Amino acid sequence: MDEPFVEATVVRAQSPTSVRAGDAALVRPDGTIEGFVGGACAEASVRLYALRALETGEPLLLRILPGAVDDQPEPNEGAVAVTNPCLSGGALEIFLRPRLPAPRMRIAGETPIGRAVADLAGRVGYATELGAAEDSHPRADDAAVVVASHGHDEERVLTAALREGVPYVGLVASGTRGDAVTESLDLPEEMRARVHTPAGLEIGADSPEEIALAILAEIVALRRSEAAVAASRAAEDQSAMVAASGSEAAPAGEPKAAAVAPTQVAIDPVCGMGVAVSPASIQLERDGERYYFCSEGCRDSFTARGVPGAALS
Repeated sequence: MDEPFVEATVVRAQSPTSVRAGDAALVRPDGTIEGFVGGACAEASVRLYALRALETGEPLLLRILPGAVDDQPEPNEGAVAVTNPCLSGGALEIFLRPRLPAPRMRIAGETPIGRAVADLAGRVGYATELGAAEDSHPRADDAAVVVASHGHDEERVLTAALREGVPYVGLVASGTRGDAVTESLDLPEEMRARVHTPAGLEIGADSPEEIALAILAEIVALRRSEAAVAASRAAEDQSAMVAASGSEAAPAGEPKAAAVAPTQVAIDPVCGMGVAVSPASIQLERDGERYYFCSEGCRDSFTARGVPGAALS
């Protein structure tokens, strides 16, 4: 599995509605929905919250309620309720389950430490690529690059990883040699400062297995920290959307590393619903500004009446 996606499954459908429990769809990172989980208005909410689930990596139960409902359910962990003024049928409950590819760790150097890192990383859920430094070519979608080649082609691999923006770049070396290698890189100071050397948390590690443990602990800590920042940013964006659209937001669960870029949210200028800013969403450009809509009906109403409204929240 190279691309993340979300499984959307209808678990409850209140009559009248054309969708039935068990209907399902896949939601891809560009917002494309393949399958059937309701009409265009329901799809707008499914698209938005599926992309949110991809950001957090957490499953979510989405409750879509028609019109303005007086007795809103209390938000629960792992669940969110949204009112949909355009929904013509009954309430829907849709389970959103993100499917994320294993993060890739690239280890340059088939040394005892390199092999130990690859073995332990595979046990904790990473897809590993271990090979000679000369054959290692970092990519922007690598989660981590660990250079454990003991002097072989270190500068090239480190430079490539830093230029690609790999989140974690570690060099297995003593403090003195690691500083010398880092200083030799033909890169700006702020990029060189991103090299973790000696790689790993300071736990007094000695054997290759202990050093691998220290390196994995440092990588996990960094990824969790970055995920917490991403989750906080997503929560702030969602709070703004809730205030504008009247949704009930769910408390965030334990953060995971984001699989996709944060989703921008637009407010439908006709009905006030939150809509994902994605290529798959219904949209219209007018006077140099782009507007997003939950359905073709809202778009047509906007076109006919020229309803004013902000394009992005």
